Amino acid sequence: MPDIAGPEFTRLVDIVARLRAPDGCPWDREQTLETLRPFVLEETYEVLEAIDRGDLEALREEIGDMIFEGVLLAQVCAERGTFSVADSVRSIADKLVRRHPHVFGDAARAKTADEVLGRWEEAKAKERAASPDGGKPKTILGGVPHALPALLRAHEMGTRAAAVGFDWERATDVVAKIEEEVAELREAAERMTAQPGPAGSEAAERHRRQVEEEMGDLLFAIANLSRKLGVEPEAALRQADDKFARRFTELERRFAARGESLQQAGLARMEDEWGRIKDAE
Repeated sequence: MPDIAGPEFTRLVDIVARLRAPDGCPWDREQTLETLRPFVLEETYEVLEAIDRGDLEALREEIGDMIFEGVLLAQVCAERGTFSVADSVRSIADKLVRRHPHVFGDAARAKTADEVLGRWEEAKAKERAASPDGGKPKTILGGVPHALPALLRAHEMGTRAAAVGFDWERATDVVAKIEEEVAELREAAERMTAQPGPAGSEAAERHRRQVEEEMGDLLFAIANLSRKLGVEPEAALRQADDKFARRFTELERRFAARGESLQQAGLARMEDEWGRIKDAE
């Protein structure tokens, strides 16, 4: 017998409503949209970690936790009389049907994933134009959440801009842009080093802001190169973080086995050992 999600989802909705009832759980009853925010973020990252580890058993559980947070948020809103979890589920189901006319409608079949993405962004743009928000039409980038991690937000903004044709033609064009940004960052860093100014002075703060701006431009360009190459930058950076942590921990372990601290070893010996660790991998 195939799994049927409907009864299980209804059971979860009923459980959450019971937890929020006057005689329910004191902790659940205290929660608001604002207090639930960090838990939503935490569950999202735990799902990502399970995916990165390839741990499907953990992923099953983490997806359940993430769905619970969504139902709990909707329950809080239902109690305020704004909308119910059924409204949220109906909204996403209607949206999926509306934005896939090549599957559920009479539009021509899409041949590639890129073609689907382009149609999706076009549909979103039409919806934004037709749905004014507070008297102001919605913009192409207006729906990108500020709360996204910065690299992911840059990736998403680049994707939306590219969907309407505002994009580099080739990935190599973005590499050229990165080289340009590196040169500008180098110049700003050299100015800050050559003319630092007293700590806390107007000159020092101006140099710091210039370096910060150039660093941001460089990171934004890198995020767009990731997009052009089909690489999700947050995932790539997490992998690099993990690789560095693994190698640095091994570096520390090796010197500790010799009775030395990293401070005692010095940079030159640490770099030599780091090279051997890379070769071993």
